Amino acid sequence: MRTIVAIILLPLWILPPLVASDDVTEGEKLFALKVKPLLAEKCLACHGAEPDDIQGGLDLRTRETVIAGGDSFEDEVLIPGKGDASYLYRTASRSEEGYEMPPKEADQLTEAQTWWIRDWIDAGAPWPDEDRVALIQQRYAEGEQVATSKALSDDWQNRRYEPQKLWSYRPLQHVDVPAGKHPVDWFIDQKLAAAELAPAPPARAGELVRRMSFGLTGLPPTPADVKRFTREYAKNHEGAVRAFAQQLMASPHYGEHFGLRWLDVVRYADTAGFANDYSRPNAWRYRDYVVRAFNDDKPYNEFIKQQIAGDEIDPDDPENLIATGFLRMGPWEQTGMSVFKETRQQWLDDITDSVGQTFLAHALQCAKCHDHKFDPVPTRDYYSMMAVFSTTQFAERDAPFLEVENKAGFEASDDWVQAKVDDYQQQKKELNQKVAKARKQETGDAKVGDNGLDPGDEASLARMSKNIARHSWELDRTRPIAFAVYTGKTIQRNNVGNRIALPENPWTKGQLETDAILAGGNVYSPTEPVQPGPLSAAVALGQMLPPSFPAGKGKRRLALARWIAAEDNPLTARVIVNRVWSWHFGKGLAGNPNNFGGTGALPTHPQLLDHLARRFMDHGWSIKKLNELIVTSQAYRRSTRHPHPERQAARDPKLNLYASFLPRRLTAEELRDAMLVASGELNRSVGGIPARPDVNLEVAFQPRQIMGGAASVYEPDPTPRQRNRRSLYAEKIRGLRDPFFESFNQPGPDKSCELRETSTVAPQALTLLNSEEVFDRSIGFAKRLVDEQLADDATIERAFQWALGRSPTAEERSLCLDQWNDATAEESARSYEAKTWPDQIERTVMAEKTGQPYDFIETMPAYTHYQPDLQPADVDAKTRGLAHVCLVIFNLNEFAYLD
Repeated sequence: MRTIVAIILLPLWILPPLVASDDVTEGEKLFALKVKPLLAEKCLACHGAEPDDIQGGLDLRTRETVIAGGDSFEDEVLIPGKGDASYLYRTASRSEEGYEMPPKEADQLTEAQTWWIRDWIDAGAPWPDEDRVALIQQRYAEGEQVATSKALSDDWQNRRYEPQKLWSYRPLQHVDVPAGKHPVDWFIDQKLAAAELAPAPPARAGELVRRMSFGLTGLPPTPADVKRFTREYAKNHEGAVRAFAQQLMASPHYGEHFGLRWLDVVRYADTAGFANDYSRPNAWRYRDYVVRAFNDDKPYNEFIKQQIAGDEIDPDDPENLIATGFLRMGPWEQTGMSVFKETRQQWLDDITDSVGQTFLAHALQCAKCHDHKFDPVPTRDYYSMMAVFSTTQFAERDAPFLEVENKAGFEASDDWVQAKVDDYQQQKKELNQKVAKARKQETGDAKVGDNGLDPGDEASLARMSKNIARHSWELDRTRPIAFAVYTGKTIQRNNVGNRIALPENPWTKGQLETDAILAGGNVYSPTEPVQPGPLSAAVALGQMLPPSFPAGKGKRRLALARWIAAEDNPLTARVIVNRVWSWHFGKGLAGNPNNFGGTGALPTHPQLLDHLARRFMDHGWSIKKLNELIVTSQAYRRSTRHPHPERQAARDPKLNLYASFLPRRLTAEELRDAMLVASGELNRSVGGIPARPDVNLEVAFQPRQIMGGAASVYEPDPTPRQRNRRSLYAEKIRGLRDPFFESFNQPGPDKSCELRETSTVAPQALTLLNSEEVFDRSIGFAKRLVDEQLADDATIERAFQWALGRSPTAEERSLCLDQWNDATAEESARSYEAKTWPDQIERTVMAEKTGQPYDFIETMPAYTHYQPDLQPADVDAKTRGLAHVCLVIFNLNEFAYLD
């Protein structure tokens, strides 16, 4: 029993490069690659360097002399096959008091080094001659590393782990589901029966059609969808649900919705963040790759490999290059004030942790400075994973546009960017002329202001230069370029403010980084060398086949991608199945989709999770098939209202048994998109360059500091069609958050979001009641309804159908008609003038060097041809009155929440 516990608790160490060859034993490899160099470094100075002065009588130069022993232990120093009993291991591990070797504490061996000695002795202590040692070392210098079968200890890093918290490392457990039973319901119903808790009845058709439509496309159902589904649902519950699910997943909007979920996890944004917040002009192609992947139902194992190592699979396939944008999604900058070695390390830390959270549900940065406190992830594993990426470099690579990519709006984008650049260049030219003239007139004792220069002139030159560079780079947005990576040596860059080109030969210029554990995570304190490798605990406890990882110029990321996507990896399928489940139910079977470690919540239904993971892989790693299985379950189709809420609260206080469906609020993007659907203004085109929606003007025009000055003001797209696209396509600027989205819990793009949070705060109510965005939608919705030219009561009926997916009650219809009449009377007494927008703005910012405020004029070319959304002056009093009713409907809980 003790042996079994040790295997559960302890990880597997990955040894340096070994070649799979029948004529070299594991013990010989270990001796040649580890033990012999270790003896030479730590021991031979006293036990072999001077044959006439062998201290303690112990000669460590040959196998025979070691077995012969020394003055103290004689024949017990090396007992082949018995590592724990051999004093060579016991003194090295400092477990023999008074005989610690090496004697100086500063020279003591690490625990891993003592294990090499023990495992070598356990393998029979082979001692090949010098020629064979040299041959082995040569053969493995550029080879691959594999896991050894022996490296388990009774005590790993002096830490113990609760066995139940290591559930995610163990192989998937198979449980047969009786024929004819729905797998989801069979597992869930057993838990309900054990708790003596009956499930809630099925949801009403109108509730379920809305739940499914938002759940699979992020958009509300049309009135026709509701009518058709209600009719079919009355005939056959499961048949109607299955058919509607397939219809929704065939829509291109399915990929948009699930793509948004994935982009939350990988931290998608269109800018770099930090002090410079440069545009990432080609990042949108990665966003669209994700949308395509879900729409095409790309097998998830292929999805993994393309994002981690697409360029190493086939660099001639643009799709593969675009996919690697995943590796660059986090915030990062390199300015002239940055130290490249440090910013490079920041990226290595970031991507190591990001890959861990995204695909393996393991936050790894806790192991950066020390072995993980709660998970069996030693520091060595962290740096072995990091070594996978030490030959990964940034580049914006040429990648021809695919036929399926949306290239609409390219000309308008280029025109706006060029207009910004031209204006800044003209201002810079005029200011340079002013500066040059002033300097000719300057005397030795002149001060700023004496010669006609203004306090902000110098700051303006820096600001203009910075913005010219920023906007010029944005012209790449419409060019066939992938925001990508390549494999090669690291080239030091002092400043990154424009496109990084792919070197002609990635292995000629630069440095091949040394892979080593960094003491305290400090990039300037490398210690023990490491080799690229995976999480050792997943290999050992998951009973995986020994993995192989290349070093040197090998395709390290491809090796990692294959290891992650392997069917015997205990983590990968569980992680994605749990994510998809959480996207449907608002919580995972394992409560923390990004954390399957010791601090994450244990799975409530572990057998169900494992069954779904196994089934997922057996069905081609298909997300669509998994979705269909989930939504056709009775658990998904249940009402949110349990007939015995007191009993449910007593038997299931955390609502983990799925006796009823959990209601959820729409996400920020779903709220905005649902309003656009209701008003008929939604531009449903899929993919393409980012849209710039209207943003609250106070936020749009607020000063936003960047290195060297102030960023340009935010300018929306000129036309409603450009602006009113799905929220997924709104340009995501790290340094300028849209207040509407932020109010409704859109996550920031700097950290991975495992699951959207839902808060209830006063600004949400104020936003829905008073924001210009919602008022514009209300006017548009009212105009759409009036244009149908229906009777007033039929108009109210239609409003409820579009916004809520149902007909109003008699009381609701009466109240809305009364409100419409009253509001129309009030609006008849009001007059509105057409609103105009200036194409220039006076701004005040602080000079970076002096800290003094200065004013300047900024041109806004987007407003030169700006076409606003429908305004009150564009419609009559009756339409404005109906807009008040529409605003109330948008503020109903029923609009914002799904039952």
